[in-house]
Amino acid sequence: MGQTYLAIVNPAAGGGRSRKLLGPALERLHAGGIEVEVAATRAPGEATEIARAAYGRGVRNFIAVGGDGTSYEIVNGLYPQALGGERPTLGFLPLGTGNSFLRDFSKRGVEHGIESLLAQRSRACDVMRLRHRTGVIHYINLLSMGFTADVATLRARRFSAWGQLGYLTSIFLTLARFNRRPFPVRVEGAEGFDSRRCLFLTFNNSKFTGGTMMIAPKAEIDDGLVEYVRWGPIGRLGLIRNLPGLYDGTHIEHPLAERKGVQRIEFNLEAPIDVMVDGEVLTLHCEELDVLPGALNVVA
Repeated sequence: MGQTYLAIVNPAAGGGRSRKLLGPALERLHAGGIEVEVAATRAPGEATEIARAAYGRGVRNFIAVGGDGTSYEIVNGLYPQALGGERPTLGFLPLGTGNSFLRDFSKRGVEHGIESLLAQRSRACDVMRLRHRTGVIHYINLLSMGFTADVATLRARRFSAWGQLGYLTSIFLTLARFNRRPFPVRVEGAEGFDSRRCLFLTFNNSKFTGGTMMIAPKAEIDDGLVEYVRWGPIGRLGLIRNLPGLYDGTHIEHPLAERKGVQRIEFNLEAPIDVMVDGEVLTLHCEELDVLPGALNVVA
């Protein structure tokens, strides 16, 4: 008999697609000797509460059933509780709108997730820890601010029901506004804060965001580093010309782009800002970012 997992399901993910496809996926896992208990969420944030309570009663194996936001909530239920304790394991059934994190390993989404669980194929994964003015959050994909976060924020607040059209509309509207501004940060090894204007900053553990955008082609989930990517104040036409580079990772070769792998980053923001964390839009007054090396096992 294989492992036993707690599957935390967002039944609303993918417009209800998650609920419809869950049964066949669980049947395949059961046939392969994996036992799965199911807990469905009913409201945003509930996956965090379920994961926190389950870890407290001894559960160590979890499956995120939904999109990137579901795994983000589970990770924040496991940490900081799991620090110093037995390392939890997280698998993925991306039955929602997608899972950017899993794309580091395969383009086949849920099929790859099922195969990895059946093969009990796991590896260590770093967890990023962000301290902000009112608390701390954890993530395994990326944190972004600037243009990329502006697109995600606009889509979440105004066009969430529009699907892919909402995403494209948000891109065009954000391009029209094109707010290039400074986000003062000090990366490890620098003497002072970098307050230059930029198009965006991202702080990555894995390579992809938005499903297929390879924002951090040099990122590795187990190197103990935050992959910091900065794109300076490129113009509208320059961004449009170089947009394909965001999908194949060549944007980091642009003269206005920078990247560096670091263990710690400090922020000197004047006020809270909109950020995108693992697909979730939040408003945070960021203060410090560091890495919890190999804190999580991922089935991928």
